Amino acid sequence: MASKKKTVYLIDGSGYIYRAYHAVRHLSTSRGLPTNATFGFTNMLLKLLADRKPEHMAMAFDAKGPTFRHEQYKEYKANRPPMPEDLVVQLPYIKQVVEGMNISSLELSGYEADDIIGTLALAAEKEGFQVVMITGDKDFKQLVSPAISIWDPMKDRIIDYAGLKEDTGLEPSQWVDVMALAGDASDNIPGVPGIGEKTAMTLIRTHASLDGVFENLDQVSKPKLREKLTNFREQAFLSRSLVTINTEVPLPVELASLKVTGPDANRLNHLFKDLEFQRLQKQFPVKTDLSKKDYRVVLDDGVYVMSWSRQKRLPST
Repeated sequence: MASKKKTVYLIDGSGYIYRAYHAVRHLSTSRGLPTNATFGFTNMLLKLLADRKPEHMAMAFDAKGPTFRHEQYKEYKANRPPMPEDLVVQLPYIKQVVEGMNISSLELSGYEADDIIGTLALAAEKEGFQVVMITGDKDFKQLVSPAISIWDPMKDRIIDYAGLKEDTGLEPSQWVDVMALAGDASDNIPGVPGIGEKTAMTLIRTHASLDGVFENLDQVSKPKLREKLTNFREQAFLSRSLVTINTEVPLPVELASLKVTGPDANRLNHLFKDLEFQRLQKQFPVKTDLSKKDYRVVLDDGVYVMSWSRQKRLPST
């Protein structure tokens, strides 16, 4: 009987944070510390652990500062507002939750969470793992394969290789060419103005690739569409570069280190006490390590007395 493949879950931590922030509002401690995102994030993570019982898992975060994409296009993500201050102050606590759960947390300067997940996904696939990328970001469609799928727990939707091919008529690797033409407003990726996802998919299905589209412009029957493609050729190829997930990030991590070992109950208990998450605190009671107690038997005038921490002499009777 063939052995069941191991599965590794790769979480888009940055996406998780924003979803939690918008799902739970107006929650703070008695000291005035905002805790809505931390609370929502924690519950989302606990539900994932309970439902899927993963044996291997990692969470990737976007690092602070610009990435290599900003070097290619200074307007990359320029339309995004800064992170709200009431979310910024929660980031250290959210990362403490991940550490307390003993889940590998990864971020690397100059790269995005997408690139970290992409690198780990392909490495895991090569080592025989099934890979589940937990995200709502459509960019990840380009990485889908028979061994790599997307799961969006908020919508309870799974995108796998067969389903993606059936829905789009495209190979997952062609998705970067679709996005190169259609652009991505959320990341301020320009694409070709006036071309939406539906038209982009039709062009790529017809000509197989972005290169194929521009090599066969004379076959594009609509004059206005042909004109747009001609005028914004360079922008389309720039967009393809921007949407392509880097799968060769230099990560100093071995897949074996992604094994889930179980939570640090004591650490989480103290953290949740500080955050005033009473129900969650009760879920992780402090454990006393009796092995570190100093048990001794003390003999005093023929009377045996058990001492907990150090030898005590009792008065003779």
